[in-house]
Amino acid sequence: MTSKSHSQHPEIIQSRRRFLQYGLGITTALALPATAFAKSHPIDRTLALHNLHTGEKVNATYWAEGEYQISELAAINRILRDHRTGDVMDIDPQLVNLLNLLHEQVGGKKAFNVISGYRSPITNANLQKNSSGVAKKSFHMQGKAIDVALPGCDLAKLNSAALAMKVGGVGYYPKSGFIHVDTGPVRSWT
Repeated sequence: MTSKSHSQHPEIIQSRRRFLQYGLGITTALALPATAFAKSHPIDRTLALHNLHTGEKVNATYWAEGEYQISELAAINRILRDHRTGDVMDIDPQLVNLLNLLHEQVGGKKAFNVISGYRSPITNANLQKNSSGVAKKSFHMQGKAIDVALPGCDLAKLNSAALAMKVGGVGYYPKSGFIHVDTGPVRSWT
């Protein structure tokens, strides 16, 4: 794979800038009255997910009227729960924003297929016993990681778009049919 400079990919710079603005939006929301923030950030943000283990689906408008929608984030938390234990964790809103932007970046038309969202420490330890690819201190246990595929989008294209955002970790698992994204330090692996 050849590397191209940012000047050759203005859409990458724009996506990264928008992602960072999402994060800054949280800080801004604390400093401004709600009405002022809503006027400066009027765009609704939606995320559609399909949990392959439970069959559940959600299409949540998690950001509207200039603020996070608590009930919609709760619906996302629920669908991304540890399906083995039933444990629910608050999912990092920046992970939700990352998925929203990634979906937009690749022109996604369908919901993300969720392979793994939150993992309880018990589940992570059990998975680690059976696979060398499971990290002992996985970001999945903090609600900061997800393994996904996107129907209608080539996996290599999804991986390239995630890498180009230069936000968090990106793992590419073509044999298993998914990518991993997280809100940890910027890094990548195959």
